[in-house]
Amino acid sequence: MTSLQHVNPRVKAIRVTPHSGLQSLAAHITRKIALGVQKPFKEVIDVSSGDPHKAGMKPVSFVRQVLAVCLYPELLKDNQLPLDVRQRAQRLLQACDGDSVGSYTDSSGFTHVRQSIAEFIMRRDAGVPSHTKDIFISAGSHSALVVVVKLLAGVEGEIQTGVLTPTPGPHTLPKLLDECGVTMVPYQLMEDQGWTLDLDELHRALMVARGHCNPRAIYISNPGNPTGHVQDRKSIEEVIQFAAAERLLLLVDEVYQESVHGQGREFISYKKVLFEMGKEYSETVEMVSFHSVSSASFGECGLRAGYMEVVNMDPEVMHYVETLLCTNICAPVTGQLALDLMTNPPKPGDSSYDTYTQELVLIRTTLSQNARRAQEFLNDLPGMSCQSAMGGIYLYPRLHLPSEIIEQAKKSEVEPDVLYCQRLLEGEGVLVGAGCQYGEKTGKHHLRLCTLVPPDTLDEVLARLGSFHLRLMSGTTSP
Repeated sequence: MTSLQHVNPRVKAIRVTPHSGLQSLAAHITRKIALGVQKPFKEVIDVSSGDPHKAGMKPVSFVRQVLAVCLYPELLKDNQLPLDVRQRAQRLLQACDGDSVGSYTDSSGFTHVRQSIAEFIMRRDAGVPSHTKDIFISAGSHSALVVVVKLLAGVEGEIQTGVLTPTPGPHTLPKLLDECGVTMVPYQLMEDQGWTLDLDELHRALMVARGHCNPRAIYISNPGNPTGHVQDRKSIEEVIQFAAAERLLLLVDEVYQESVHGQGREFISYKKVLFEMGKEYSETVEMVSFHSVSSASFGECGLRAGYMEVVNMDPEVMHYVETLLCTNICAPVTGQLALDLMTNPPKPGDSSYDTYTQELVLIRTTLSQNARRAQEFLNDLPGMSCQSAMGGIYLYPRLHLPSEIIEQAKKSEVEPDVLYCQRLLEGEGVLVGAGCQYGEKTGKHHLRLCTLVPPDTLDEVLARLGSFHLRLMSGTTSP
């Protein structure tokens, strides 16, 4: 067995994040319940991260039916399945080598699926051109981002590459950058303005960063993860102009683009705005955008498939993108097929169209109503405030905790929001995300709460959280 002294120093240096620590605690409690240990709750409810199916949301029937036929082609003869399901499965199988999902694909993904993605992007962006050669499929958008960040990272001994990243941002992002040897350059989103992105703050963060690293990219999450903010056209234009002036690569996470539910707000892609700003920008600004079947509407997190589209990237760099993707051979084939179904759904007149549309409406209605109801509930609690979410699947409420709780957290050498999450988990069996990210000390404390769950699950979560919070604020629960 390999001893610790022989482990790669970078591996040994990886720190435990608050999220992974809370997940370990949740697993420990779950094991205790299974062994018969009595708790005031029957099970742990996890609303800390975006895994809708784990929380009880149902998968889209069309997706599962087509994948079932692809996995077991004998079902092509089953007339109980809708005709368009069998026809789609037949076409997808014909795109597979050996007519089997058990075969490898090109490292950048099925050409057939990449073409479906390009056509989806052109429909979404009102005809802005998209090309198959610029699209790369990977095992989730996270893996695609790793590929790009690794290309940005400088060689050992050089000043470290920096990436401007939002605070708050995706809880997986700091660890990803750290493992790739890239410096995180935080820029603060404006909570009192609904988590908007402020141009002056971008300039401040960039100026500070240039003293200790070489900033080469800016990461954007739109709709915001976990803030739920959706940028308007003016804000997107400002970021593009900023990236152009400072010669920064734009990394745009648009995974939740189909989950905008704020009144009067719509999703506009960065690419669409870029191409509408004229050739000065559309032919010069380098950009990579990301999407995934883990998106709110599909929620197929376990299928592990996403894509990135590159714009204005040097052909030699694109060659290295494909080379890095080759290290994983190819993304899971079933996930790639799900990408085709997401970007090329049933059309009016198809056998599955009505059911597919009804299921998506139900998912989006559930998300919208849950977000509104949870925000109202959280704002009614003493010592808590929550901005409304325009899109995405999270709420990000702020905790205004008594000084004695903050002092207890200092003694325990954890952030106050982490301590809050630990006590909530132990006392009520609810796992929510702590707002802090390792290495981040803003003096403000938040929770991350996924609202894409069945309504009765949300009811249970809010009831347990409310009971715990009121006890804590009144001093009847030990911090």
